[in-house]
Amino acid sequence: MGFDMQNGSRSNTELHSNAASQTLLLRLMRRASDDLQSFTMRFLRAIEGKVGFGILRDNTHRDAATIARLRAELEAQARLIREQETSLAHSRKIFRRASEAARIGVWECTLADESLVWTDGVYDIFEIPRGAPLDRQQTLLCYPEESRRQLVAIRSKAIEERSGFTLDTEIVTMKGNRRWMRITATIECENGVAVRIFGMKQDITEEKILADRTRYLAEFDVMTGLANRASFQARLSEIDHADAEDRKPIGALLLVDLDGFKQINDTYGHAFGDACLTEVATRLAAICPEAELVARIGGDEFAVLVGPETDERAHERLAGDIVEALSRPIENRNGLHQLGASVGIAHKDACSAEQLFTRADTALYAAKAAGRNTFRVFDPDKMHG
Repeated sequence: MGFDMQNGSRSNTELHSNAASQTLLLRLMRRASDDLQSFTMRFLRAIEGKVGFGILRDNTHRDAATIARLRAELEAQARLIREQETSLAHSRKIFRRASEAARIGVWECTLADESLVWTDGVYDIFEIPRGAPLDRQQTLLCYPEESRRQLVAIRSKAIEERSGFTLDTEIVTMKGNRRWMRITATIECENGVAVRIFGMKQDITEEKILADRTRYLAEFDVMTGLANRASFQARLSEIDHADAEDRKPIGALLLVDLDGFKQINDTYGHAFGDACLTEVATRLAAICPEAELVARIGGDEFAVLVGPETDERAHERLAGDIVEALSRPIENRNGLHQLGASVGIAHKDACSAEQLFTRADTALYAAKAAGRNTFRVFDPDKMHG
């Protein structure tokens, strides 16, 4: 991406990698220098105003005391500066270690020329050699298009409003690794004009992976990869929260229960039983690509929510396809094994989420009572649900 990996003197490296922490040191040293200059001027004024040749001759003891006092003050000030330097060095070491542990770096961008200053932590996040020359337009290429669009928008707004922002965004490092990064930024103004933007960048890749994993476990069945019961119930409950004048979000509910699964599971063990469930999930997902949701809601129970755009005939055709697909044998090392499926259908009309589920369950039991490996549609005139 155009970074100079070979050139750049040691002084250039130190300027970039230590700029943020050295700023504080320079300010402290400047203040100490001002204090020292103030004491020096006081000393000279004392010499000029009070310690003239004639006065020195007549007031030796008093002048000697004045000089001693001023010298003591200067020594005390020098000692304070040394202590502050020691404390600052210690603070810099602690900050550096904490930054490395938290994978945090400090950055700064001068708005007039878009020049960048990074600490080592930011270089490490982007996997760019520490101290390499920086070009903001080139670093922006590390952001995928959507991430770059979000960054440009939120950054422009912060500059316009003279505020700040926080953004979690994805990057692709110089070595081609995908990472997630949290950017915090503050705008610095002079006379009401934004002149500089600075803040921190933190590698949150592990945090993002953990959050995604936690969310996946909360919403999906680990074995089959289908939505789990919690996701199904959340989606089904939307029926009760939909505006009556709006188009209904659910057209029908199909409940699917495997026939013969318990016998296979007991005979060939849980490992083959799990393989059967995974195969069933794969077949269901393939048959129902347009479904609102396909979920595993129990041991060998599944649910399919279809949208309002399909009619009752389409629901019945889908149920027939499910029965046919799940009746095809499943193979293992012991040969082919036959499963089956019963399906209960409940069309969405003026009913609650709980009523819809009860009706589909009633139809499912009717299918099992009819000999299994078939489907039934809830009929309010013949069934109670």
